[in-house]
Amino acid sequence: MAIGKRKLLLIDDDRLVRESISAYLEDSGFEVIECDEGPRGLQLFREHTPDLVLSDLRMPGMDGLNVLKEIHKIDVDAPVIVISGAGVMGDVVEALRLGASDFLIKPVADMEVLVHSITKTLERQDLLLENRRYRDKLEAANRELRENLLVLERDQRAGRLVQERLLPISPFSRNGYTVAHKIIPSLYLSGDFIDYAYLGDRYLAFYLTDVSGHGASSAFVTVWLKHQVTRMVRDNNFFTDVSTFEEGPNWLLKEINGGLKGGRFENHLTCLIGVIDTHEHELRYAVAGHLPLPILKVGNQAHYLEGKGKPVGIFSEVEWQVFRHSFAAGTSLIALSDGVFEVMGEVSVIEKEARLLELVASSDGSLESITANLGVQESRELPDDISVLTITRGQ
Repeated sequence: MAIGKRKLLLIDDDRLVRESISAYLEDSGFEVIECDEGPRGLQLFREHTPDLVLSDLRMPGMDGLNVLKEIHKIDVDAPVIVISGAGVMGDVVEALRLGASDFLIKPVADMEVLVHSITKTLERQDLLLENRRYRDKLEAANRELRENLLVLERDQRAGRLVQERLLPISPFSRNGYTVAHKIIPSLYLSGDFIDYAYLGDRYLAFYLTDVSGHGASSAFVTVWLKHQVTRMVRDNNFFTDVSTFEEGPNWLLKEINGGLKGGRFENHLTCLIGVIDTHEHELRYAVAGHLPLPILKVGNQAHYLEGKGKPVGIFSEVEWQVFRHSFAAGTSLIALSDGVFEVMGEVSVIEKEARLLELVASSDGSLESITANLGVQESRELPDDISVLTITRGQ
């Protein structure tokens, strides 16, 4: 977590202890407001709305437990760390019962223990606030989705607008990576879908899927898929740590497969799903019956990544192999739906795949360059949906 100038309120009646802690925390990059009594601390809390409160337990007048109670009357989510020289287990239990984020025993021999507690508490608080905002956005999106699904039944054009609004921002850049996409439907509604998100301040997760069939039935599955993946990522913390980075593509595909089978959808889908560790620059991905295989472009060279796996929604108890590849600087990953083969002049699939590599290799790796080389345009009538996803790591 980037500490920056996070604001702390320190309440302790022992001047030497208070000044010692305050000096160390300020040297550690925090802004510290201090006082020597509970009532004054509550006044400062109202005036400055600090990010975190440190309160001594044993103070004359209003003790730390009462300070904790009063602060949570003002802001129930405010993080408070209680510090006590007594170390009585009953005090610890009572402080935690009242909502204290942590309980430390004085004297704090190693100030880094205090800094660590503060940092972890702030990280947890930031995550809770972000999750709350995320839930609010998701609930708003779900309400809007339910309303727009009614419009979709009446109007194909309105349905296309719904799909477009569910798509991620393009282009999107973070931590040296740029992601862009384009979906060109053969009808108003598309069975292709692309999504990506930056998770855990480290992992760039993405997928490109092609639902069988055309029109409204396929489009409804993409709407369901967007909701399902968002829920699974939220509830199961996919792609936020090492374990879900390594095996997440397989786990997520298994969840989607179970949802499709259990929901008795008449459609199945092919999918490319992957995640990039933007710190270590490593790619993990799984291929679920999807063609063409993802293409990696480095300089003027392009090659297909390895991959195999069954489509989603047909077979029960399926496992998908998770492949790995490094992601060097200047590399572009290009993923496309099989609709691109329908606009190519070559006859056999082998010829089409070879020609596709040539077109990607001769591009600069950007979305605009690749779609221009492929000759696909919005106004052109297409026999199948065409989707293009590009992920590029800067030099």
